[in-house]
Amino acid sequence: MVQKAKILLVDDRPENLLALEAILSALDQTLVRASSGEEALKALLTDDFAVILLDVQMPGMDGFETAAHIKRRERTRDIPIIFLTAINHGPHHTFRGYAAGAVDYISKPFDPWVLRAKVSVFVELYMKNCQLKEQAALLRLQLEGNGGSNGSGGTGKDVVGDSKEAAGILAELSARLAAVEEQAEALSKQLDDESADAAAVATAAHLERKLTGLRRALDALEPGASGGPTSVS
Repeated sequence: MVQKAKILLVDDRPENLLALEAILSALDQTLVRASSGEEALKALLTDDFAVILLDVQMPGMDGFETAAHIKRRERTRDIPIIFLTAINHGPHHTFRGYAAGAVDYISKPFDPWVLRAKVSVFVELYMKNCQLKEQAALLRLQLEGNGGSNGSGGTGKDVVGDSKEAAGILAELSARLAAVEEQAEALSKQLDDESADAAAVATAAHLERKLTGLRRALDALEPGASGGPTSVS
């Protein structure tokens, strides 16, 4: 059974949270509410999230300050943040959102279909990222086990069989990652087509960092790679 991704919804108005839940319920993921920036930061201490929908205008700690705290934490700095705001103060205000680390900035009232589509992209990438990390970890354990069997009386046939199985898993992981890379490239082109603004640049940069790290970790697992297995960040 595939574990559901968690989406963090941050807004000080209950009716807005209810509206977001209604829009995103079709994605069939776990929706977590937070009514303030402080409450959002507490939730991020214990749970992993695929994406954060963050209201800008909140009493106390506003969305910009909350995002700054999120980006300062190593555990949460790479979580995509989509800012939601009911007030449009112009390009400077929008730029401040991107400068705070947002991958997108949406003004209310927003199109429910557009918001759901954007969130679904980050959820899908998060799920595939998790699958790749799990499979890479299993493969590392298998490769380390093979290394141990070479010095503990394992037969040549066992080692060859295990090596072929490991090579098959590596090929499957590489193919899956290639599919994600292709999807991310298509998303980047789509965003560029819609508007060549900071949103496209920020989103493309975020996905590129994630996929580059995964590809580097996978390449390190290939036979003959120097440095041995490495972790996927």
